[in-house]
Amino acid sequence: MGILAKIFTWWNGATIGTSLFSALNGEHVGTDAQGNKYYRAKKKGGRGTSDGRERRWVIYNGANDASRVPAEWHGWLHHSYDALPESHLPPPKIWEADYTPNPTGTPAAYLPQGALERGGRRARATGDYEAWTPDA
Repeated sequence: MGILAKIFTWWNGATIGTSLFSALNGEHVGTDAQGNKYYRAKKKGGRGTSDGRERRWVIYNGANDASRVPAEWHGWLHHSYDALPESHLPPPKIWEADYTPNPTGTPAAYLPQGALERGGRRARATGDYEAWTPDA
């Protein structure tokens, strides 16, 4: 990403100002499997939230997409628990799937057969449908 994009756009990732703020005012507490970095305000002079809780935030590794925050880190960011996720996570189950980004709005999005983006054509009704009528 070019330096101008880094300075002026927030939707492509953290701006220089956000990165500088995190380096000066934040304490790096962890990184998830996707490379997203999690911070909290430093204890000395760090600003909290309006309700008195410590301030927590994430710097995404890539585009800013909140669906990329794993559930355990989401709980930590929203003060569901105070301990870091690594300290109380159960071991992963064999049936758990790896993260896949939400493809909505991308070329990889699911388009059913009758979708307008696929031409809007679908199979004709086969006659197995019987409409409901109030008299029946």
